[in-house]
Amino acid sequence: MSTPNPALRESATFDRRVIAEIQRAAETGIYDIRGWGAKRPLPHFDDLLFLGASMSRYPLEGYRERCDTDIVLGDRHAKHPLNLDIPITIAGMSFGALSGRAKEALGRGASAVGTSTTTGDGGMTPEERGQSKHLVYQYLPSRYGMNPDDLRKADAIEIVLGQGAKPGGGGMLLGQKITDRVAGMRTLPQGVDQRSACRHPDWTGPDDLAIKIIELREITQWEKPIYIKVGATRTYYDVKLAVKAGADVVVVDGMQGGTAATQDVFIEHVGIPTLAAIPQAVQALQEMDVHRKVQLIVSGGIRTGADVAKAMALGADAVAIGTAALIALGDNSPRYAEQYAELGSAAGFYDDFQEGRDPAGITTQDPDLAQRLDPVEGGRRLANYLRVLTMEAQTLARACGKSHLRNLEPEDLVALTVEASAMARVPLAGTNWIPGSIT
Repeated sequence: MSTPNPALRESATFDRRVIAEIQRAAETGIYDIRGWGAKRPLPHFDDLLFLGASMSRYPLEGYRERCDTDIVLGDRHAKHPLNLDIPITIAGMSFGALSGRAKEALGRGASAVGTSTTTGDGGMTPEERGQSKHLVYQYLPSRYGMNPDDLRKADAIEIVLGQGAKPGGGGMLLGQKITDRVAGMRTLPQGVDQRSACRHPDWTGPDDLAIKIIELREITQWEKPIYIKVGATRTYYDVKLAVKAGADVVVVDGMQGGTAATQDVFIEHVGIPTLAAIPQAVQALQEMDVHRKVQLIVSGGIRTGADVAKAMALGADAVAIGTAALIALGDNSPRYAEQYAELGSAAGFYDDFQEGRDPAGITTQDPDLAQRLDPVEGGRRLANYLRVLTMEAQTLARACGKSHLRNLEPEDLVALTVEASAMARVPLAGTNWIPGSIT
């Protein structure tokens, strides 16, 4: 293999990745589909820092003073709101995109630490309902698998209007993952590609949505909290309309959120970063005098306890994780390095979840591959991960002198970059300046 001439200079516009994509498109005539979420660098929680206590603030002692983590979701209208032990929930990921064993593992892991999991598109599985102490039922435009009996079995209902990785677009499930069972649950032909609708079939605006929410409340005897989930785009207006329509909880999913399969051009070029969405959502809630009364769940790229604590300091009540939960179960593990290489990928890089050939047995319907995931062991790993996230967030909150995670606030944060400062609406580190502020 020849060594490139050191005098050669790569184009910033047409780098090797762009060249490869142009050549792939020219050869195949189809756009690229993948999962795993946005891969471009975006302003994110790493661009924020906490101001720990020293003289002007008083920290809490880590081993002797409590820092609580409990959260109540959906007490605006529902008779039975969700009482969770930690403010970290599992986002909606469908049976179909994931194996039945993966859904069971998510339920086991969430229940072990007293939090909730979410069904995703395609309906409720006995594996997940049976192992989930708190299960949120997603109500999507496709209506796949939807029935009133399962609505009543759920602990909350999440009306999905958009997803961070593809706001304005529908889901995809390719034919190789539509087995007899998946087809039966979704009332689809086996082995045929499925593309979910991008909007609900029975309303065209927030006034119609308000009527639908009343319908869902009546079906469930006003017992279940109603969430509304939006992809982060026009967040300020969307949150206000969601509250007006009657939401108990609003879920805002930033563009770093994952997906099992959608167009690469969607993932990288639609939506706004999670960091930019949170202050807009909080402002909308504050102006309507419902901040903390209508809870805000934030998702899209949550990875560490620092991310959890920063999202809550910016005004979120809780967060949801999806991609990180799959990694905790074992996705992209070096354990399957040889199998990833056989697929033309590598551990840590695999994103072709739409193909159903996941060596870890998580994003597949192949029975032989699915057997590789032990749902008990997967649940244990997820529970461990959730405990670590919680402890990390508590450590940071104590350092800021807070006895509960919900007491974190923007005053505890500064930004490292002008962009992050402007988006998060916290001062640039070492200054009192917030770009765009009037004062």
